[in-house]
Amino acid sequence: MTEKLKLEFAPGCFDDFDGTQEELQELIAQLHAMLDDGTLFEHSEPVSEEESKAIQRKIADRSSRQ
Repeated sequence: MTEKLKLEFAPGCFDDFDGTQEELQELIAQLHAMLDDGTLFEHSEPVSEEESKAIQRKIADRSSRQ
């Protein structure tokens, strides 16, 4: 039996989301559905080392402000 994957969002990850609450809820529902049916990884693209470091810096900056 394979373990079911769990989708977790970091605190504040949607702080810069430019849309309504309903649009955000729809986006989150779509991500969960894609995880459940296996298409999340099919539609994913790897990020470059530079992009990864920029994301990590942004997360660290937000964490230090809390």
